[in-house]
Amino acid sequence: MATRGSRSEKVKRIFQQFDNNRDGGLNRDEMAALVVAVNPRVKFSDEQINAILDEVFRTYGEFIDGGKGLTYDGLLRTYDDGAGDVDRDFDALGLELYPDENKGASIVSEASSSSIADERVTESQRKQRTTAWAGSPHHEIVFDDTWKLVDELEILLKRLQAKQAKTGKFKSDNFDAYSDAGWSRELGPSAELSERRVYWEETGPDYGIFVKELGALRSRADGARSREEAFDGQMAIGRFLYEHQLFKESLISFKRSCELQPMDVRPHFRAGNCLYVLGKYKEAKEEFLLALEAAEAGGNQWGYLLPQIYVNLGIALEGEGMVLSACEYYREAAILCPTHFRALKLLGSALFGVGEYRAAAKALEEAIFMKPDYADAHCDLGSALHALGEDERAIEVFQKAIDLKPGHVDALYNLGGLYMDLGRFQRASEMYTRVLAVWPNHWRAQLNKAVSLLGAGETEEAKKALKEALKMTNRVELHDAIYHLKQLQKKKVKSNGGANGEGAFVIVEPSKFKTVGEKTTLRQDLGSAIQIRAFQRITRLSRCNVDLLKKEMNEIDVPVSYSGGGGPQKSIRKPNLEGILRRLLRFLKPETFQGAVKAINERILSVLDETGSGRVDLGMFYAVLAPICNGPPNKRKRIAFDALLWRPVNEGSSQIRKVDAVQYIKLLRAIYVPSHGISEILEIHGETDSSMVSFSEFLTMFDDPDWGFGIMSSLLKLENGDRNRHGRRVCAVCRYPVIGSRFREVKSHFSLCNQCYSEGKVPPSFKQDEYKFKEYRSEAEAMKDKCMYFTLQSHKSP
Repeated sequence: MATRGSRSEKVKRIFQQFDNNRDGGLNRDEMAALVVAVNPRVKFSDEQINAILDEVFRTYGEFIDGGKGLTYDGLLRTYDDGAGDVDRDFDALGLELYPDENKGASIVSEASSSSIADERVTESQRKQRTTAWAGSPHHEIVFDDTWKLVDELEILLKRLQAKQAKTGKFKSDNFDAYSDAGWSRELGPSAELSERRVYWEETGPDYGIFVKELGALRSRADGARSREEAFDGQMAIGRFLYEHQLFKESLISFKRSCELQPMDVRPHFRAGNCLYVLGKYKEAKEEFLLALEAAEAGGNQWGYLLPQIYVNLGIALEGEGMVLSACEYYREAAILCPTHFRALKLLGSALFGVGEYRAAAKALEEAIFMKPDYADAHCDLGSALHALGEDERAIEVFQKAIDLKPGHVDALYNLGGLYMDLGRFQRASEMYTRVLAVWPNHWRAQLNKAVSLLGAGETEEAKKALKEALKMTNRVELHDAIYHLKQLQKKKVKSNGGANGEGAFVIVEPSKFKTVGEKTTLRQDLGSAIQIRAFQRITRLSRCNVDLLKKEMNEIDVPVSYSGGGGPQKSIRKPNLEGILRRLLRFLKPETFQGAVKAINERILSVLDETGSGRVDLGMFYAVLAPICNGPPNKRKRIAFDALLWRPVNEGSSQIRKVDAVQYIKLLRAIYVPSHGISEILEIHGETDSSMVSFSEFLTMFDDPDWGFGIMSSLLKLENGDRNRHGRRVCAVCRYPVIGSRFREVKSHFSLCNQCYSEGKVPPSFKQDEYKFKEYRSEAEAMKDKCMYFTLQSHKSP
């Protein structure tokens, strides 16, 4: 990793390259030449150049020297703020460091001019080797004795590293290729942490000795002549340790610095970074909020750090699963610093994470415009384009990410998924093979490889891939997939062009599907109920006790506001609503909660916030959630009614306006049963009715099978029995084991699973004018029915 010295010298060389008149500043013409030169693949228009320059000269006004332009310190600040990549720009310009560069006088102000007799190195030598943090114009070492602490700490660290390397306990791995599923996460300035992750052995005696000696250095720092010098020493120790990835130890120093100067932004910011790396996202968020509070109280003094605070606060919130809230802070960072490509990339990735694909693509395209070689941004843009249905363009963008970083796991995995969706199974298999070459234990890639091979007709290879996946994990879906393969081999079913080796089938129109008995679910109702049940599973709302909604209504204080139509309502912004959801779903891990918020945003909030204002009627939101939460059906309906009573227009009454009840049913159907249509509701019942509705009348409206939410009875069946297995019975169409209800055709005696029955699929060998199905929720029911049939037959026989 480049040291701070070499980093600042690179900026110095870039500055000198474009300071044509040698006046110590870059005027607009010189800055324009720099922007164009470091982005050779981008064709800027005059308007774009002027917009970039206006923003730079406005944001860094304190570094503008009259008519001369942006000073060296100003240019260095832009790189510190993440507006550019020093190494990339330096290489793009084809510059080289002069051999004797470090021996000359530096533009950076000297941190100390004292000469101490027993020092082991000279002042200039110390500055050469001090790592990135030490020479920063905003975090410079101020006091002479602090330099001595840094020198001694460096010796201690080298000694520890040598001892651990000798015993094989010190490890340094390249983790660049290993990225989390979804979007890449970044923290701090782009050059702050090495791409090589260092692992220290913290349990051995050598480390214990190091900690003891480190404690002595901290005590010396605390014993300084003034509070300011003690702060300087603790910050220097903390930054040195952070640079060498000793995050627990660096956190101790930053926490002490916070005690010494509570209103200084830097120690809170640095402590937040440490806590995030240590996986303590909530504590990291609290430190970043303290840094933000101090920065806002300090006026322009800390203005340069605000974009970074917003970015890192957003990242910490994402770590907690709060993606909607993170979007707000990424937006703030991008507004403050429009050239901050990382803020735009993170904003785009977060928007993608909550299902706002068009806005995500726009932000990611802007990030790529500013940094064309940003592989992570290309990867996430590919995912956004795929979600928008622009598949061919998505393939190109994914391929660009892979060209920039051949081992980019996310790009390879997501491109494999795209090829699967397009039915290009051989190409999908190749992508998953490349993922496994980088990440051999990626069980999802191994499973998807098996599925893609199955789709390509390579059954034997698919079987081998499934066995490999089984070695990596023992998840039940793998066992089902293996059983499915065996069934396909037994029956030798020819593929119907569907994915996953699905057998041949014909789709029958709904009118030809008849039911036997009152308990058998209608095909159309089951299809809608399956979709709602899938939504329950994704959001885990079926595990959220409906009483918690009532508790939130009783405890939360939401001010009354007025909508565009003038009606009072308790509305709330989406990020604040996300906080309520976090309390309701507190049992979820952050990554699972992110998926829940995405599903809720796409399915519910998009309907409730049809104007795009970013605000939601909270009472209506509670009422919409209640029917799919956990609890007895009548209690769910009661709390839905109470949520409508809680709204300002009905508050204090025991009845709700009929127009509100009608609007609620309309929204329920629009959200959960969109295929049934909702236009007839207002046409029949009207929206100007001023009458009131009691709870019993509300129940009648709610349970109406034609225009109410009568689908709830079918949903309850799925909730109570969709994990039931029927022995070794398999669906006659998809060949998967039947789970949930089994639908048996009474004439031809074939069985269908929930999904195939709801989609109207039947085997082509059973062609009939109509099909009559009886539903069995368990094999016990089927056995009982069979016994009754034989009993009847025996009574009929002479």
